[in-house]
Amino acid sequence: MQKKLLSLLRLGIALSLLSGCGLYPASRPDTAPQPAPTTPSPEIAPTSTLGPTSTPAATPTNTPTATPTEMPRPRRVLILSIDGLRPDAIFMAPMPNLLALMESGAYSLNAQAVFPSATLPNHASMLTGQCPAKHGVNWNDYIPMMGYAEGQSLFSLAKDAKLRTIMVVGKEKLRQVTPPETTDVYRYIPDRDLVIAAEIIPELQKGFDLAFIHFPTTDWMGHLYGWLSPEQFSVLRRADEALGNILAALEESGLRKDTLLIISADHGGRERSHGSRHPEEMTIPWVIHGPGITPGQLGVSIHTTDTAATAAWALNLSIPPEWDGYPAREAFGALPAPRTDPRCP
Repeated sequence: MQKKLLSLLRLGIALSLLSGCGLYPASRPDTAPQPAPTTPSPEIAPTSTLGPTSTPAATPTNTPTATPTEMPRPRRVLILSIDGLRPDAIFMAPMPNLLALMESGAYSLNAQAVFPSATLPNHASMLTGQCPAKHGVNWNDYIPMMGYAEGQSLFSLAKDAKLRTIMVVGKEKLRQVTPPETTDVYRYIPDRDLVIAAEIIPELQKGFDLAFIHFPTTDWMGHLYGWLSPEQFSVLRRADEALGNILAALEESGLRKDTLLIISADHGGRERSHGSRHPEEMTIPWVIHGPGITPGQLGVSIHTTDTAATAAWALNLSIPPEWDGYPAREAFGALPAPRTDPRCP
């Protein structure tokens, strides 16, 4: 495994450097996986453009099931958002724990944020399954008088089903994504990702049904030193270490095998900013790993609204009809379903 990861990392970094930080002009289907190449490569490489029209090259897509079957569902879901993470930075940092999850899970390097590509509107979409026009979060600061995102959030669905919920954030404004009564455990920890992980691990080990963890440091370093800067790579490696600590804690507690992990981001960035429709700011990674997942690069369009829908479906919760997200059943080997793309204007 170590040799394979080292080979993966060398290939990913080399391709990123040769392509000008991992940008490859290509086209991408939105409603069906690409046919597998004649000689598929066993390695993951950053072969996709940052943007909604890119396509993975020479990477096998998930193989759909030929007949309808009951897909296994996990007992719990953990969503991790690495604030400001660009897909190409995973390879360039590098982030070996996340790369290992990609290798044995399903993933997209072309998932799309909502506009504006800012933290609060995108986390609202990530956890309510709705476009900004519906959830109404059009601000990006902690403004308590503005209230909370409108509609039913993933956390409100979970509480209605009497599930145990945990939410820990590195930015106080994320409290406005879902009301306090929807979270059994809520922590605001404005600190480094390793500190956040260390403080929330004991709560995770007590057991949970739905957990959301937010790592803020990548975004902070992007604004201070620039996206894809050595300083940002340094904290990305720490974020990956924190992820590894969470995985080890779940394993130690006997929780990991029944846990579905979704690792993504709210937005990317370029130079020292984000917020526009530029592909480097709108394109995010989306990685899913756990029970029933068919490994491979997803050949369908993934949007941040799909995170809530996929988590709700995995927990056997009824998805509200007003949600814009789709469950990524393709990650479980299902045939691709039609999708509206772009999802949000």
